[in-house]
Amino acid sequence: MPANDTTRLARDSSATERPRRTARTPANHGPTLPPELLASSRARLGRFALLLAGLFLAVAVAVQSVPWDVLGEVPGWDRPPTALRVRVAVVQLGLVALHLAMYWITRSRRITDRLALRAGLVYEVALCLIITTGDQWLSFVRDGRYQDLTFAALIIPIYPLFVPGGPRATVVGAAAAAAMLPGGLWLLNFAGQSPPFEAYFVATITGAVCVAVAVVGSAVIHGLHRAVAEARELGAYRLESPLGRGGMGEVWRAKHRLLARPAAVKVMRPEVLGARGADDAGRLLRRFEREAQATAQLTSPHTIALYDFGVGHDGTFYYVMELLDGLDLATLVERHGPIGAARTAHLLAQVCDSLGEAHASGLIHRDIKPANIYVCRYGRRSDFVKVLDFGLVTSSDPDGDTSLTRDHVVGGTPAFMAPEQAIGDRPVDGRTDLYAVGCVAYWLLTGRPVFEGTTPMETLLHHARTAPVPPSRRAEVEVPPAMDAIVLACLEKDPARRPQSADDLAARLADARLAAGWADDHATRWWARHHPASA
Repeated sequence: MPANDTTRLARDSSATERPRRTARTPANHGPTLPPELLASSRARLGRFALLLAGLFLAVAVAVQSVPWDVLGEVPGWDRPPTALRVRVAVVQLGLVALHLAMYWITRSRRITDRLALRAGLVYEVALCLIITTGDQWLSFVRDGRYQDLTFAALIIPIYPLFVPGGPRATVVGAAAAAAMLPGGLWLLNFAGQSPPFEAYFVATITGAVCVAVAVVGSAVIHGLHRAVAEARELGAYRLESPLGRGGMGEVWRAKHRLLARPAAVKVMRPEVLGARGADDAGRLLRRFEREAQATAQLTSPHTIALYDFGVGHDGTFYYVMELLDGLDLATLVERHGPIGAARTAHLLAQVCDSLGEAHASGLIHRDIKPANIYVCRYGRRSDFVKVLDFGLVTSSDPDGDTSLTRDHVVGGTPAFMAPEQAIGDRPVDGRTDLYAVGCVAYWLLTGRPVFEGTTPMETLLHHARTAPVPPSRRAEVEVPPAMDAIVLACLEKDPARRPQSADDLAARLADARLAAGWADDHATRWWARHHPASA
């Protein structure tokens, strides 16, 4: 069985992303970048400014380290070399300050993405003006002539590649920056220099060529960004960031274009189907559809809710689920260690609620495991369980559709698979899922699977033949005899000796009063300590 597709489907990635304020896009201002691409352009602008700050600072240190007294007579300079050194240092440090100011603007949370990018255009123009004026002035002082090409001419075509914007903004910014090439020469008149007409002509032609290159490069980059944005739109949802990937496709954090509610979108790309044979692709697609249909017909609050299902314009199949704030049980134990019997019983009772409805509808999950059980905050409740991933669901009806399971291929996860599912010697039913629930309980109490084989087949044979060790003998936490008995009952090889339904298992947990030691206030304190709510 491939790695679980939806192990991270509900992880709210907002906790690791710095929130940005974005201005609303005016309807009459022409094409602009989508909000997420505005944010990425802003981030690149900050990196660009920081890179140039480091570069210009290094150049300043290197230039100031040179013993300028060796210059002797400088053709256009009749004062001591120290005065020339001071003026050059002032220009260089001014450029470093400009870069750092731009970097600060990109990092300020009080400035919107759009305003930061507009400030970036002013930054581009100011940068070209200062570089042109300083380089041409120093060139004339040092050599008695003006340069045909300054570093500013490189900034104009490079800037929109680092910081792509809308077509109009790129043209305006590049044209204004290019105007600084002759404009910087004109400013030299106030420094006692008189650049010839030829210098203005070369600067103007150079600026025009730079603008043309900048516009063409920006158009290509902008087109690619637009293509990416369109590829991330499925129905009324825009994909924002990946949450997980598996054999059944990808799971993305998404947002409805009109509603503020975030969601998790599971997608199956056409290229995934095309990479498989026709039989495999058809079976995978039917399984994907079956998962959506099975999830949609279940209404238990402990089953992941499905909002929508459809096909994108490029043939991408997708369905939309609620986005949860929490972690799966595999991650829970890996991060925080085994949990006590009371909390285990509290979580298992909620799993039973989801499975009870599925079994009553004639659906068997067949892949119950810690990675497919999510514990989260849900409204005002903590430690709320959601059962995920009905991709291997099958019907308990003997006349139902069994075509989604290949002959001689085991479906499920070996460490959590019932004997009848592993060997295939009898039909699976609801009690098959309850065996897996017992395996999950074992994992929660001990931090280890019931059986550990060197190969999947060896693990399956253990499930079919080997008697399990009571969890109390392998657990670091206290496991009362009542919990031992319930877990071992779920792990019986013979389905007739297990709890006969999810409701039966929930009743046994209630009779044993195991969950009484884990109250809502315990859950609230645990979540506040280990997983503070996202702002």
